[in-house]
Parts: sequence; C-alpha cells; structure tokens
Amino acid sequence: MDAISKRVAGTTMRFTWTGGPTQGKAHDHQFGEDGQVEWRSAAAQEAQPAVGEFERARYAAIDVSDDVCLVSYLAKSGYTLTIALNFDDGVICGVASNEKTWTPVQGAFEVLA
Repeated sequence: MDAISKRVAGTTMRFTWTGGPTQGKAHDHQFGEDGQVEWRSAAAQEAQPAVGEFERARYAAIDVSDDVCLVSYLAKSGYTLTIALNFDDGVICGVASNEKTWTPVQGAFEVLA
C-alpha cells in the first residue's frame, strides 16, 4: 500500500469547513510529491501573503476505494488532521485531534491545481 496517493500528490486543494473547530473557514493545501503538505488560510492566500506564511508537515494519503482517499498529517501545533476525501462528491469527513481533544470535522473540497 502506497502512503502517498497519486490522486493527492502534486495537487493543490481548497478545504472549506462546514463543521468542527474551523467551521466557516477555508484552507488551501498544497500536497507535494515529496510527502510534505503546506497549508494556509484561503483568505490569506487571496491577499497574497508574504513568503513563509504557511505551515508545513509530512502527510500520508492512502486510497481506500476508487472514490475515497484517507489523508492525515500532524501540525506543529500538536493537532493531527485525519480526513476522508470523497472524490465522487467533494465531501470531507474526519477528525481533528491532539493529546487532549478529539473533534469530528466535515466540509467540502475542490482541486485547484
């Protein structure tokens, strides 16, 4: 099983959150083919942020079925985001967690590039 799905690696995606701690916000994620993901607020991206105004972490992206890919990464903040991306309908569902909290998250995503 490959830990970096070809469906995710090399893409930029916008996650728009409809539930969870970042509800109402959107984040752009750039998934590198090197196993690194960079993300930032979509609002900051549109405002053309200075270089360095993003977070970066290693990620795993595993195809679960023809339409679903599991993606997970651990941020410097100590939060892990583990989500299922449904490429058939553009829905995200998953969990944001750290050593003290566990919170379901949901939203939508679109592939930007």
